[in-house]
Amino acid sequence: MSLLGALPARFRRERVLIVGCGDVGQRAARGLGGAQRVRVLALTSSPERAPQLRALGLTPLQGNLDDSRTLRRLAGVATRVLHLAPPPSSEQIDWRLDPRTRALVRALAQRSLPASIVYGSTSGVYGDAQGRWIDETAPARPQTPRAWRRVDAETAVHWLGRATGVRTTVLRIPGIYAPDRPNGTPRERLQRGTPVLRAEDDVYTNHVHADDLARACVLALWRGRPQRNVNVVDDTELKMGDYFDLAADLYGLPRPPRVARDAASDQLPLMLLSFMSESRRLRNERMKRELGLRLRYPSVAEGLKPPPGG
Repeated sequence: MSLLGALPARFRRERVLIVGCGDVGQRAARGLGGAQRVRVLALTSSPERAPQLRALGLTPLQGNLDDSRTLRRLAGVATRVLHLAPPPSSEQIDWRLDPRTRALVRALAQRSLPASIVYGSTSGVYGDAQGRWIDETAPARPQTPRAWRRVDAETAVHWLGRATGVRTTVLRIPGIYAPDRPNGTPRERLQRGTPVLRAEDDVYTNHVHADDLARACVLALWRGRPQRNVNVVDDTELKMGDYFDLAADLYGLPRPPRVARDAASDQLPLMLLSFMSESRRLRNERMKRELGLRLRYPSVAEGLKPPPGG
């Protein structure tokens, strides 16, 4: 993906800082790498990771989101920021807060503000919509600690936008998948025979291919509207059990067993049960209209297909 057409020649060289340069961050960095006027920086708390980041063409910056003192050097370092780091998952004084995003926002606000900040949140902030269609005008109704922390992070990012004029975009992201992503397909779960809910108890699920998500992140850095939330999701409309049935058929594996909801609590881990307690269908018109993203993988049926001979 080249951004040359999006960068007027009169602009100085752009510096994009990626915070949370995992799988999606690295895919976004590859998309940015084709633009001659973009230098990509990556925050890392691990000095041992610096050579890997340099090998990817990135400039590593040492810093730890859990230690605000190490973030002071970030002030003024970037013209645009892509924030993909998750909130802490461990117990803290207030489990509803994301101190990492708060510390990052404070550091960025010190001087030479970036033109835009894009934050990768979760569609879990909507809570349970009982299968209804949801667009970005729906209020956040978080029902889990991790969703509450994401709402806090969204609030911190948008606060900076309202207070300073920085264009802030929050991407609300569902399940991320890709055959070349670690644990990026249901294959292992299908091989374990993990059950899914029976049809009458099942919930709607939403997905996006990691490559499409990375492209949305890059586009949002330049095209995101001020203080905007955007659902980043493909066009698939499937319940969770049907999703796993589809994947099983694609991989030539047995379909998973179906169980009643009251029996699932005895057979499934709490994290998985929490995903099965929320049902919603996400609209993606804003993503297509405002970011101009054309999905390479409009459905999971296309995105999950194993490569020839795979």
